[in-house]
Order: sequence, then C-alpha cells, then structure tokens
Amino acid sequence: MNGDESRPGITRLDQTSVATHGWQVRLQWKGVRFGRFFSDSTWGGREAALLCAERYRDRLLARLERRRSASSASTRSHTAPAGRNRSGTVGVTRIVQRSSSGAEYHFWQASWTTSDGRREMVRFSVLKYGEETALALAREARRRALE
Repeated sequence: MNGDESRPGITRLDQTSVATHGWQVRLQWKGVRFGRFFSDSTWGGREAALLCAERYRDRLLARLERRRSASSASTRSHTAPAGRNRSGTVGVTRIVQRSSSGAEYHFWQASWTTSDGRREMVRFSVLKYGEETALALAREARRRALE
C-alpha cells in the first residue's frame, strides 16, 4: 500500500501546473491494481474528498477481504510439487533476474503464505552461497516459516 501511516492506500496529489488537487486511492490485490481519484472540486473540497476517498478504500478493502476469505487453494498445491518443479520442494523456486545492463543474478527463492494470508518470500544468492547451499537454505527457510 502507499500513502502515509495515517491513511494507508491514500495519497494527496497537488499539481498546480495542471490544476489537479485531490486524493488518490491505490490498492493492489493478487497483482490487480485498484485506484480512483477524488478531486477536491468534484467532491466539495479537500476534507470532503478525503472522506469519500477513505470510504471508497474501506469498501474496497472489505470486498477484497471477502474474496480472500472465500478463496481456497487446492490441497495438492500445498502437499506435492508440481511436475515442473525443479527443487523437489513446494514453494522453492530457482530465480534468474536480469538487470537492464544484461547482468544475470541467480537465486533460490522460498515463498509461503502466512496464517493471515500475506505472501512472504526470501531469496538466497547462488553466487554468494553456491547452488547446493542456496537451495538448502531456501528449503530450510520455508520449512521454518511453516512450523
């Protein structure tokens, strides 16, 4: 989420050069971005626009929370690796990142979902630890996270 701590997901936009003044709501859920702009002039002033933005954000969060609660993953996805899995461990993946200059960075990544539904992950560099140790560290990190 963006915004400040007192208004998570809400950011103030004041761009005098284009006469834009208002509150921007931005949230992301499962890779989908949600957003809406609440102009001071349209919504009756700065405070009224903020109130509308907060109400919109709160309704959107409630709707997304209902979706999260209603969704459930299959049991197989948590108990057995898929056929394309190269690590032999559910939630452990080999990652290759390429920088804009073309340099490649290789990692073993462990990921999991916390009990409150947040996605977490940690990466271990193949350059730093070597292939075998980075894989072992990723497996161990996932195992510990799920204890």
